[in-house]
Amino acid sequence: MQQNLDDYPVLCRFPVHWGEMDALGHVNHIRYIAWFETARIQLFERVGVTDVGRATYGPILAHVECDYAAPVKWPADVIVGARFGRIGRTSMVNEYAVFVDGEAHTLVAHGQAVVVLYDYKEDRKMTVPDALRAEIAALSAK
Repeated sequence: MQQNLDDYPVLCRFPVHWGEMDALGHVNHIRYIAWFETARIQLFERVGVTDVGRATYGPILAHVECDYAAPVKWPADVIVGARFGRIGRTSMVNEYAVFVDGEAHTLVAHGQAVVVLYDYKEDRKMTVPDALRAEIAALSAK
């Protein structure tokens, strides 16, 4: 799968911690999902969905998947890219790629998450507002 850092408007850098390694000597698979989560929060902050804990609406994770292309071993730094994919009526797809930082920025994993926009006051899913769609389109066009 051919991807590069320029394909993603949000980039998060992480050092690989020794404690993220598993018994086989590479980063445990669940860490990638945690990296996706941090990138997802930054992605939503970029389009104005902020004020965690005080927001009237926000994204709720409905599905996440990750395809692993190569192992990551300590010591290393990774860069996680995040972008919006398809936007539905009440849900949206976030796409991710994990690169090992270095000259080549080697792609080691990619995945996606489906999030549902949720109205916390009404306690139900909600339609993606036009203003949010416009912010997403503006971010995606950069």
